[in-house]
Amino acid sequence: MRSLLSIGLLATALVVAGPLPATAEHPTGGNGDAARRGPASVSLEGRGYGHGHGMSQYGAQGAASQHDKTYRQILAFYYPGTRWGTAGRKVSVLLTADTSDDVVVRDRSHLQVSSVTSGKTWDLSRRDARRWRLVPADHGRSTRVAVLTDSWHAVRDIAGEAQLSAGGAPMRLFHPGGSTRYRGVLRSAVPDSGKGRDTVNVLPLDSYLRGVVPQEVPALWDPEAVKAQAVAARTYAAFERRNPIAGDYQICDTSSCQVYGGASAEHPAADAAVRATRHQVLTKDGKPAFTQFSSSNGGWTVDGGYGYLPAQQDPWDPWSGNPNRHWTTTVPATTIEQAFPAIGDFRRLRVLRRDGNGVWNGRVLRIRVVGGRDARTVSGDDLRAALGLRSTWFRQL
Repeated sequence: MRSLLSIGLLATALVVAGPLPATAEHPTGGNGDAARRGPASVSLEGRGYGHGHGMSQYGAQGAASQHDKTYRQILAFYYPGTRWGTAGRKVSVLLTADTSDDVVVRDRSHLQVSSVTSGKTWDLSRRDARRWRLVPADHGRSTRVAVLTDSWHAVRDIAGEAQLSAGGAPMRLFHPGGSTRYRGVLRSAVPDSGKGRDTVNVLPLDSYLRGVVPQEVPALWDPEAVKAQAVAARTYAAFERRNPIAGDYQICDTSSCQVYGGASAEHPAADAAVRATRHQVLTKDGKPAFTQFSSSNGGWTVDGGYGYLPAQQDPWDPWSGNPNRHWTTTVPATTIEQAFPAIGDFRRLRVLRRDGNGVWNGRVLRIRVVGGRDARTVSGDDLRAALGLRSTWFRQL
């Protein structure tokens, strides 16, 4: 759900309008491109960064650094009505950077390969080894183990899925974008489609948190804010584990879930926050809560569909150290026209509905993108994703 201090949102279905007759909105009907040109750009001012559900990360930092609030006080405000509980065990994470069908790691001590089905384990020890690889074999029905010395050499075939481990020590995984170190096990997993392979990292929940917390907030923020992030992220992962994304993994490693950078992302200060809050989660009716969070809510949280994710004024978010409490941007007309090519020459944006919370009458829910040829009615989230806006809480200057 988030990159560092941000949450990414994907565009969904657009409501499409047909060609329009000549009206005040479209003075030349379907031949709008022949009329006067529209503005070269549109200037917007807004508040917040992200969807605004649950905890504001900058709000948590403001609460801790400016108001001496503890992590428990911070979480009680952002997730009212939840109770404290514990969660442990393991979590399985899709590693999206590894887009190839194989799983390749650097040779290291204590490296082993095991069968996911039977649990049988083999040591991988060879003096001239440089790398080890798991690759599908027998039309995906088995996994081939190979070693790189002067060239790749097959070592054995294992029925079904296989995984690599190093006794809990980090392994360096090679992927198309470079390499990253991961704890736990690295599994060559069969996706739900049955085609290709996914690289899945399976590791203890708190070990996973060590690679999440410093990706979501600066590790050197006020310790109470970092602890609040640790509990929110642990709870979010525990919730996703109960509601897995796919059959071969439970959560992803991008801002569509929460950003995870493996052992390569770990930081001592973030590790301290994870240890200080060990196993702690927030619950509702005995189950992990859906503890969404975003960079900044601009001073007003958004209803997240659960009683513990209410719309409410946030006194901690709009402090001077929050660069997202207020923002302005100028969007070129060409950017809008590329995002909505059917409209032709861009003319104007017309807000149709807001959520009614906070100042400016709230966040944009529905908006009309008007052009000389046509118009499109889209959600505020659609427009935000299409134009790269920080949030849906904006108005035109």
